[in-house]
Amino acid sequence: MAIPHAASGDLIDVRPLGATLRQTISTTLIRSDHLEVFRLVLLAGDNVPDHKLPRTCQVPSVITIQCLEGTVEVKAYGRSQVMHAGSMMYLAGGAAHALKAVEDSSVLVTMLVRRE
Repeated sequence: MAIPHAASGDLIDVRPLGATLRQTISTTLIRSDHLEVFRLVLLAGDNVPDHKLPRTCQVPSVITIQCLEGTVEVKAYGRSQVMHAGSMMYLAGGAAHALKAVEDSSVLVTMLVRRE
C-alpha cells in the first residue's frame, strides 16, 4: 500500500502539534523526484540517528532542518547548537550531523534528492 504524499497545489499543515505530539509519528509530507520533505517527531531523549547506528549520519544532498516546536540539539561541523521553535539550519550535502531532542519536539526536514 502506497503512503499518500501531498500533490502539487495541496495545502500542508505544518503547525506545531501541541498536545498531540506524543501520539504523532514522523511523516513524509512531500516525495518527488528531486525533493523530500518530512516532519520528524522526536520525544525527549530521542536521537537521530538511532542509537543502533553510527553517532552521526550523512545525507548526500543539501538539507534544511526547521524546528517547529520543542528544543533539539544539533551536532554538525564539530560543534553543538540548540534549536528552538522558529529556528532553521542549513547543512551542505555530505555534512555529518546528529540530532537529539532536549524536549518533545517536531522538526521539518527538507532534502534535495536525486532519484534514478
